[in-house]
Amino acid sequence: MKRNYQLEMEDVIANLPNDGKKPTLLLHACCGPCSSAVIERLARTFDITIYYYNPNIHPQAEYERRLDELRKFIAVFPDSVKNGVKLVVDSYNPEDYFSATNVRAEPELKTEPEKGERCRRCYEFRMRKSFGFASENGFDFFTTTLSISPHKDSEKINKIGRDLESESPSSKTKFLPSDFKKKGGFLRSTQLSDEFGLWRQDYCGCVFSKENRS
Repeated sequence: MKRNYQLEMEDVIANLPNDGKKPTLLLHACCGPCSSAVIERLARTFDITIYYYNPNIHPQAEYERRLDELRKFIAVFPDSVKNGVKLVVDSYNPEDYFSATNVRAEPELKTEPEKGERCRRCYEFRMRKSFGFASENGFDFFTTTLSISPHKDSEKINKIGRDLESESPSSKTKFLPSDFKKKGGFLRSTQLSDEFGLWRQDYCGCVFSKENRS
């Protein structure tokens, strides 16, 4: 039986201490459109810091454009402005992506459709880096916007998050389960993109998703 990660997230939120203090959340994000509905859903509950770590994105001009759109959006979106959403940008080194996914040694991964093993390794690579940053900086929770896309595998994303948490029992940082596409999340992201004039990319990000897009 498949788990309902949206309900699991709601249960975590319902059981947060009622002390008037927002828990801190490091939110890994890949772009402005995917961040939009997630920020709207979580900003009233969490003190959010967006973590932009995406060496998978190809080419660099695409990486920079997505980052620019994200910056522009959080500067004008009322929920992010009112709730003081912050942005941390980490390094961009595409070789880290190629190393983490091992696509050069396993060329069959290059032509896989989305949600395959290449993508799973990419999720884990970016989420592991995000968890490390969150743990080192004492965040209460971490999660990723990736599950808002219907092209991403929420089961794999949430398993990675749980595994990262269980690997580090001494860390105070917990994984926030999520399936942000639920309850119209993906539709809402498209509506907010239209409302705020966000540019929406037409491929996931890596060179292989660009080459394999139909």
